[in-house]
Amino acid sequence: MNIQKITTKKISEQVAEQLEQSIVDGSLPTGEKLQSVRELCEQFQVGRSAVRDAITVLKGKGMVNVVQGEGTFVSESSNWQTFGTFALSDEAAIRDVYTVRKWMEIGIAEEAALHRDEKHLATLEKAIGTEEGWEADYLFHITLAKATGNDMFEHLMEAISANMKKALMDCHRMIAADSDVAKKIEEQHAGIYEAIKQQDSEAAKASMQTHLIYVEELLQQALKGEDYETANAGE
Repeated sequence: MNIQKITTKKISEQVAEQLEQSIVDGSLPTGEKLQSVRELCEQFQVGRSAVRDAITVLKGKGMVNVVQGEGTFVSESSNWQTFGTFALSDEAAIRDVYTVRKWMEIGIAEEAALHRDEKHLATLEKAIGTEEGWEADYLFHITLAKATGNDMFEHLMEAISANMKKALMDCHRMIAADSDVAKKIEEQHAGIYEAIKQQDSEAAKASMQTHLIYVEELLQQALKGEDYETANAGE
């Protein structure tokens, strides 16, 4: 296995990423036993908690299996969930994932307008205008995915939101600090809601596209901000 020295920024994530890459490229084949926590600490030059957290991440992705008293083993590739469960820390990767989300959500808005029910509308209305920040925004967008009646949209939105949570929360802190921006977001959500309520799929698509382009601009600012950089430094 080709070990790279760990630098700063989310140490456990970097360890997990290197181990994952070794599993994916076959350096650590199926059934292979990983080195002990102590040995991995020495290899990566990190603390035990970082290695344990990295193994927890890989276990959550189905890439390793921890056998009590025996060790940690690489799982069959059919069990892997390689889209990831830990937050992305690379700006380019976050932008790429957001682009996927943007175009997917335009389609979600169209489908939600055609298939929503009264329960979905009530939840969407509840999410608009609250002061719960990230949580309210997540509720609004995940409810739209549920309203499509397509479980895959819901699963993909959950995965994307989980990967982007840190960056999106930074973005929402910036929104909360500017009442004009917060008001504009609320108005955009209300516009999407009205289009969904009227079952106007074209208006829903257009409103969602306008909203996501605006949020993308805010996200770019959040990624450049000091808060995002310093929050990812060290562990």
